[in-house]
Amino acid sequence: MRVGAARLHLVAALAVGLAAGAAGAQDRVLDTREAGKHFDHGVALYGEADYPGALAEFKRAYTLAPNSAVLFNIGEAQYQLQDYAGALASFSRYLVEAPPGASHRADVESDVEVLRSRVGHLTIVTVPPGADVSVDEQSMGKTPLDDRVLVSVGHRKVTAALAGGPATTRYVDVAADDDLSLTLQVQPAPVVSAPLAAPPAAIAPPPAEAHSGVSLRAVGWIATGVLAAGAVSTAVAAWRESLNLQSARATFPVSSSTLQQEADRTRTYSIVADSLGAAAAVVGSVTLVSLFVGHGRSRPTETGVSVHIAPASIHLAVTF
Repeated sequence: MRVGAARLHLVAALAVGLAAGAAGAQDRVLDTREAGKHFDHGVALYGEADYPGALAEFKRAYTLAPNSAVLFNIGEAQYQLQDYAGALASFSRYLVEAPPGASHRADVESDVEVLRSRVGHLTIVTVPPGADVSVDEQSMGKTPLDDRVLVSVGHRKVTAALAGGPATTRYVDVAADDDLSLTLQVQPAPVVSAPLAAPPAAIAPPPAEAHSGVSLRAVGWIATGVLAAGAVSTAVAAWRESLNLQSARATFPVSSSTLQQEADRTRTYSIVADSLGAAAAVVGSVTLVSLFVGHGRSRPTETGVSVHIAPASIHLAVTF
């Protein structure tokens, strides 16, 4: 590990002074006080060997008040973190921005020669192009990249991804002065299609034939049940009246009018019971036949069952 904390302290006051002077000369409003605060924090952290924290503070100070002195400290922190590619880029930029008589120019030129033996280059291509590329979690831009990527020697992690798509990751070992090419196949973002609104389901009316057939059978079975129930009820009533008639005949004395009334009621109930039973048999038979012959009919039909019962007669009408 190189030790650069001493020369970091030497540039602390100089960095703030350069920032303030540049701001006055160019009449720009720069928060030099805030930049100086971050710079001082960075120097303190560097002295405590907290190089990631120092690097973050130096970068913030450079963003607020760019100058070569702060850029030098950025390169020093990157060197300590063994980010050789980052340190080489920072020091190379320092040599461009620092004045010819800068106190650390000779040191930086020596560091640059060492760092050139600790970096390699990657040519990164993605299929399809347009993917965001990062090396060791540091963004390198979007493919196609304008130039080769400068990377530190060692085991490097290369990641590429299209917007919204899954990331593709490759690992590559880079040695000094390597110039490697890397092609990454990336997957596009999954296409999520909006569900189409389903049209309201049209309920087709049942065919006239089926509707008529079902109605016919339903009415037929209902009528059969009603008629059968009526036949049973009146048969029971007729049986009770016949018992009453027998009891009246065995009673003495009894009037002839009473016997006649009992006989008429018994006869009426019997006729109605027989008629209802016959009607139930007819309607049930017709309904049963419609199960077999109704499927071949295509014209609309009208169905109906009507029963008219009189004291001594019954009239049945069935319409298909």
